[in-house]
This record gives sequence, C-alpha cells and structure tokens, in this order.
Amino acid sequence: MSAEAHAAPTSSEYIVHHLTHWQNKPQTEIVDFSVFNIDSLFFSITLGILGCFFLWKAARKATSGVPGRFQAAVEFLFEMVDGQAKSIVHNEKSRKLVAPLALTVFVWIFLLNSMDLLPLDLLPAIWGWVTGAAGHDPEHAYLRVVPTADLSITMGLSVSVLLICLAYNVKIKGMGGWAHELVTAPFGTSKNPVFAVILAVVNVAEQLISFVAKTVSHGMRLFGNMYAGELIFMLIALMGGSWAFAEDPGGSIALMLLHVVAGWAWAAFHLIIILLQAFVFMMLTLVYIGQSHDAH
Repeated sequence: MSAEAHAAPTSSEYIVHHLTHWQNKPQTEIVDFSVFNIDSLFFSITLGILGCFFLWKAARKATSGVPGRFQAAVEFLFEMVDGQAKSIVHNEKSRKLVAPLALTVFVWIFLLNSMDLLPLDLLPAIWGWVTGAAGHDPEHAYLRVVPTADLSITMGLSVSVLLICLAYNVKIKGMGGWAHELVTAPFGTSKNPVFAVILAVVNVAEQLISFVAKTVSHGMRLFGNMYAGELIFMLIALMGGSWAFAEDPGGSIALMLLHVVAGWAWAAFHLIIILLQAFVFMMLTLVYIGQSHDAH
C-alpha cells in the first residue's frame, strides 16, 4: 500500500484522503442535493451494467445439456433466489418481476461490495497518475471505489425498495384498500367517533414510523458493515506504509509481515461479509415487498 514517494502522509491525512469522494463541486462543509459523488455513481452504474451483462450472457448461452461452470453457478444462484421469492412473495404474477429484481439486487450489491477486495491504493493511484498527466494536482485526486460504503448509495437503494413496496401496496390492495389499512392497522378502529379518530392518527403514525424505520435500517445496515470493513483495510494499509516510510525498514520488518498476514486474513473474512450483506439486503427486499402484499 503505497503513498507518494516524495512525502509520507500522516495516518489521519491518509485516511481522510481515502474517505473523500470525487465530487462535481469543490469539497466544502456545506452539503446539498446538487452535490454528487461521481466516483460512487460511476462504479455503481458500471458494475450494474457488468452484472446484467454476465446474467444476460449466461441466459443466452444456457443449454439443456451438461452446463459449464459459469452456467451452473448462475443456475444455482437463480434457483436459490427463486426459491426464496416463492417462500416470501406468494403472488405468482408479482414474482415474475420480483424474482428477477431480487436476483439483480443480489448480484449488483455483491459486485459493489467486492470492490473492497481490491488493493486499497490501486485505483486511487491510477486515478492520481491520470489526473497528474492531465495537468491537475494529483495530491487532490480523490477516488472512493466502494459504492456501498457511501451512505447516499445505500440509502438510494433502500428508498427505491420503499417506492416499489408502496407501488405494490396500491396495486394489490387498491388506493382505497391501502388508505383504509393505513388508518385501521395495526390497532384496529372503534365505533366511537372520537376513539376512531384517535386510533386512525395512531395507526397512520405507526405505519409511517414503520416505513421510515425499515428504509433507514435497510440502507444503514449495508453502509455500516461496508464502511467498517473499508476502515479496517485502511488501518491494515497503514502498517505497510509505516514500514515503507520507516527510517530503518529492516528493523520494522514485523510491520510488513503483519500487514501482509492481516491483509490476507481480513480479505478472506471480509469475503464472507460481502456475500452475507448482499444476501441480507436481497432477503429484506423480498420480505418488505412480501409484506406489501399482505392484508391486515
């Protein structure tokens, strides 16, 4: 894990640099909806297209004979997601859209998470070289390559799931049926007009809190796990940097060995986290959509 050859950044400078996004506006303390994290958008869109391409390629080359490894892996993944969709979303017509959606979500988030396994300084160093070659200051060539460690991306995904759930609530129950459910569930209603109004307000408040809580926790869970994993990779990288910039590298060889061992060990463990977080996000997507089909 290298830093600039002419000067060694401090630990805080190194971490702050790697936690700073490439944005469409200069870095300021004021954040508004006109500021975009270009790096997160670029990698999200690129990996989304790449994931869809591989799924399309597997479907296009599928045969009824003995499948190859790639086709077998995609078929296993498809059957797993389809089985989960059938057990959660009981509406067969809805599953024609929900099952492919869940598969896309799983593959997409797995690819986004997998960017954390790349060497921490690889793509930022390449981006710094490109920026320097273009005549700009490579010291300020910011690039974060893990989109799911960006809260705006994970919350964008969870809000998208919320909108799909709202759409299915209206589609399955009708606008009138869903509106009736909002004011009567989960605490019911009353024949007394005063109590009926009070219960309606409480029911609507509970429903709104439920929607917000599910959406926030859906996005925050993915973000928190990936952000923590990214920070640990940075701390491991600092051990290698401490060795590289030590006055006596030979005397601090233990740091380099610890850097290599810890890096490989955390990468192996993090691979499980990457897969698990993609699966959890997909399952919660199915659960929330399934709940929008249920009548109270």
